[in-house]
Amino acid sequence: LEEAPDMPTEQKAKYVHITLEKANRLEKLINEFFEITRYNIQQIVLEKEQIDLYYMLLQMVEEFYPLLSQKGNQAVLHGDEDVTVYGDPIKLARVFNNILKNAVAYSYDNTEIHIFVDKMQSGNVRIKFQNQGKTIPKEKLSSIFEKFYRMDEARTSNTGGAGLGLAIAKEIVTLHGGEITAESEDEQVIFVVELPPGGVRL
Repeated sequence: LEEAPDMPTEQKAKYVHITLEKANRLEKLINEFFEITRYNIQQIVLEKEQIDLYYMLLQMVEEFYPLLSQKGNQAVLHGDEDVTVYGDPIKLARVFNNILKNAVAYSYDNTEIHIFVDKMQSGNVRIKFQNQGKTIPKEKLSSIFEKFYRMDEARTSNTGGAGLGLAIAKEIVTLHGGEITAESEDEQVIFVVELPPGGVRL
């Protein structure tokens, strides 16, 4: 743009659009780096309150509607509407946002993403995200929560993040005394978050 001030308007608009996309992606990556550094160097203080988990996930499904509809996908929420958990709503929302974003990115077109919320016999709350997509090999599943880990498809795209989303999710779940796991077979990918009802550090 600087070297060609007489560039045609249409071509100029195209380059401005590309520049803006790259700048936005760079900002997103920098924010992710700062966030994971913050989790590593200091104890994050959880601002806990009683959370209506079903309502939180319902809101998230609605927020994701435009992104889902681009690929003909749909998110379906199942479970008890009365399930609550004591935790940090902003940070737990970040966990579910990261998992759902991951499910959208790797789902086959025109398929459903299922979210199950239920209370276990132990009293813990379990949130399960299940989507139809390419099976993740077992050797890659063990690395999926590591910092900077990206699936092959994400590495070859210009839109993927730095591979910190799931690492950040794990840090937050661990701070709540919970556990996050992933499994995949028969073109199904499942993420499970299990949280103690009190949301305390074990």
